Amino acid sequence: MSVFFGNMKHEIIEAAEDLEKKNHTKEFINKLMKKLTCHCGGVEIQVKLPEEGFEKLVRCNCSLCKRRGYIMTPVDPGNFKLIKGKELLTLYQYHTKVAEHYFCSKCGIYTYSNPRSNHDKVYMLNVACIEGVNPFELEGIQVNDGANHPLDQKK
Repeated sequence: MSVFFGNMKHEIIEAAEDLEKKNHTKEFINKLMKKLTCHCGGVEIQVKLPEEGFEKLVRCNCSLCKRRGYIMTPVDPGNFKLIKGKELLTLYQYHTKVAEHYFCSKCGIYTYSNPRSNHDKVYMLNVACIEGVNPFELEGIQVNDGANHPLDQKK
């Protein structure tokens, strides 16, 4: 049996509705927060993806990416958090040594990079490492002309 005094019933209902909204919001946020892992699971990254899906999907034709064949998506550094495996990450750099390509030293999977363009403003994620993503189902993948990168052009 419930007994309510004055406005108490109204306040309890409002509090319950607020909790319901918060739980819904938490569930919504969890849908946007995804885990990115390498094959062995040693490297784990938490990323926040846009509500409407991937902002952009790209492949690159530079000398490294054309051999890798990965599909990448950009993410703001504020939406990227390395959870575990920092000690397992191996940095690979070549040519200008500005871009940073990170691989798991245990299983060899490329997880992300910090490209030359917008170096301090973006990470490029290997979408195949993001939980729940099947790269074979993705459409609208652009090709970035890394083979003719503006920083490599003679002046």
